[in-house]
Amino acid sequence: MPRRRDPTTDDPSPTDTYGAGTYGRAFADVYDEWYHRVTDVEATTALISSLATETGADAPILELGVGTGRLALPLARTGHEVHGIDASPEMLARLRAHDPAGTVVPHLGDMGRTLPAGPFSVVFAAYNTFFNLVDEDSQRSCLMMIAERLTAAGVLVIEAFTPAREDRGGDRTGGDRGVEERTAPDGGRILNATIRDPSRQTITGQHIHIAPTGEVVLRPWMVRYLHPEQLDEMASGCGLRPVARWGDWDRGPFGPTSPRHVSVYRRDP
Repeated sequence: MPRRRDPTTDDPSPTDTYGAGTYGRAFADVYDEWYHRVTDVEATTALISSLATETGADAPILELGVGTGRLALPLARTGHEVHGIDASPEMLARLRAHDPAGTVVPHLGDMGRTLPAGPFSVVFAAYNTFFNLVDEDSQRSCLMMIAERLTAAGVLVIEAFTPAREDRGGDRTGGDRGVEERTAPDGGRILNATIRDPSRQTITGQHIHIAPTGEVVLRPWMVRYLHPEQLDEMASGCGLRPVARWGDWDRGPFGPTSPRHVSVYRRDP
């Protein structure tokens, strides 16, 4: 029988709890190979660098969920001081391996509970990272801490997918289950099983990675998504007012059918 490995726990059985560091433990060993080009690195770093310059403050940038440094390292090469927080020691170990010169300042911590002191010219979360906070209290706590740590002209930037209009808490009951299959970069197979709960606005997933050797690796993930207007409302309640929304990192227009958004918030005076 193929051997099963669950990288989120030392116990061979799957864990029933999903914590702040679960994603990193599950995906750190494959993140660079699977997700390095998941979004436009050049456009992302160019926009964040430009926004930091526009603030007029000589203050560092903070990336939420810095991971292995996919964005933080090229951003640091633009000349800005860059900090990154991640709840996963495994992810930060890979960041340090990629960054022997220490151009990015790493911080180990749950961004829903603690953030570096700052102040920061820009705080940003790319590719649904903010949705990795899987309950409303953690999301609100993170936004409140960000508001306290931005410079007077500093901004928060969040990139996230746009949920379907009908997929909003309370609009319908029940859950959706699905399984998608694709070829893994190593030539094996990936089965991605998901459960979507519209009432809680959560998606719980399990990547079942079947390697060419026959080894089966379980990689769990979970998000709590928000519609753009819900994110605006939550941010406003935490002292962050929306100032811009684009459909991509090139500042393209955002519209009703845009699959993603890049939203910008500024601290209330």
